Amino acid sequence: MADLNPRIEISFLETFICSAFAACFAELFTVPLDTAKVRLQLQKKIPAGGDGDHLPKYRGSFGTLSTIAREEGISGLWKGVMAGLHRQCIYGGLRIGLYEPVKTFLVGSDFIGDIPLYQKILAALLTGAIAIIVANPTDLVKVRLQSEGKLPAGVPRRYAGAVDAYYTIVKLEGVGALWTGLGPNIARNAIVNAAELASYDQIKEIIMKIPGFGDSFLTHMLAGLAAGFFAVCIGSPIDVVKSRMMGDSTYRNTIDCFIKTMKTEGIMAFYKGFLPNFTRLGTWNVVMFLTLEQVKKVFLREVLYD
Repeated sequence: MADLNPRIEISFLETFICSAFAACFAELFTVPLDTAKVRLQLQKKIPAGGDGDHLPKYRGSFGTLSTIAREEGISGLWKGVMAGLHRQCIYGGLRIGLYEPVKTFLVGSDFIGDIPLYQKILAALLTGAIAIIVANPTDLVKVRLQSEGKLPAGVPRRYAGAVDAYYTIVKLEGVGALWTGLGPNIARNAIVNAAELASYDQIKEIIMKIPGFGDSFLTHMLAGLAAGFFAVCIGSPIDVVKSRMMGDSTYRNTIDCFIKTMKTEGIMAFYKGFLPNFTRLGTWNVVMFLTLEQVKKVFLREVLYD
């Protein structure tokens, strides 16, 4: 009788469900930090020599959170939360759910050993791009709703909520408008996804080889925090361009937005909101990966092969 070799398996549908749940849970936890990041990214540089009335409205992550809460109420910190959950359910489920199958496809199902880092990066680039093409409308609506609070007092809000935003955008701007900013969004999400998933995968693999760690809570937390840091360092410039294009219709295209931002505000404008972005993505990745690792245990099963 042939030996039976056990293998731990989980289906794509089960991984998608786990990934969507973990991503939505992390989104709920960190939406205020994301709102602060978007407001800082959309804030234009104030010309030198202005009086006190022209000081930047938002200053730093905690200052921005405080200003939003004071002017718009605590609920203002969760603007766009429904669109954010729509996004994470689709985008988070697809990008994470597809990662393992695509990685396996690239190296072959018979591959044994540690998968090379470049294959992990390529797999994450592909799944990030595929996922955001599907989820771009949810990302657009989320940014539009988050940017509503920067409108002057007395100016009527454009959207009553996420569903109204989808309807209004299609009615006034056409269906194609839902994919505004798709170019930088594909670039941003493919790169950030690679920074997150590939770095988490690689760092977790390294940490697990250190005596005393293993596949533990601490390992998942450290790998998730590192994934957030790499994602922000690599993705911030593209993230700023993406947020500005989605929140401000004055830019003709990605290159126009990049050139105008560089010309008027300099290179550091592309790292606006870096601290709240890292605070948010670092926290998001820790919460998401910790949740994902725990939820997946519900579906993992041992299958015997000859």
